[in-house]
Amino acid sequence: MFLLVSAFALGCLHGLGGDHLMAIAALSMDGAADLTAAARRARALRVAMRFAAGHALLLGAGASLIILVGWTIPPHVERGGEMLGGALLIVMGVVTLQHLKQHTHHVHHAHHLHLPAMVGAAFAISSLRAVVMLTPFGSRVGGQPLPLLLALIAVFAGGILASMSLFGVALAGVLSTRALQRVGHGAGALVGLSSIVLGIAWVATA
Repeated sequence: MFLLVSAFALGCLHGLGGDHLMAIAALSMDGAADLTAAARRARALRVAMRFAAGHALLLGAGASLIILVGWTIPPHVERGGEMLGGALLIVMGVVTLQHLKQHTHHVHHAHHLHLPAMVGAAFAISSLRAVVMLTPFGSRVGGQPLPLLLALIAVFAGGILASMSLFGVALAGVLSTRALQRVGHGAGALVGLSSIVLGIAWVATA
């Protein structure tokens, strides 16, 4: 029971990683200044939950499948995933700033239906090797029965889903405030620039 609770807590911490939260914020802020408070709140919740679902699904199901099959993931896949995550942060930041500049009102709906889930899955690639090697759970876990290992991974993914969803609730509350509405496009510009800076730092240290 202690292992399962620990796995859930570790999943929650993983879900609150700076790169994950910045990606959710950038996807939520893209075009948000032109929406009503209620629309911004609903959009932030959708983005966070879909990002979390994509991330948790690839990480949990992917790691479980790889362990069952007995494969190993080379280190360069982990590094490539980190560089991909950094590149996506840069792209999302640039897109956010570009949309603010152009004041486009019609390009944010159709392609956003599945985009957060796909981005969330892409961000999971860098952590897949560590989860397959059971690194988050400590060195003693490796000798546990296979069903328990798979349960730990599933609970870890559940923790990711829970923490990212809670962040989405918090972000939705912030995006629906009157203060943000007064700031308007300035908030979106700040998120876009922050996403670019974090993405560059992520790529540089990968």
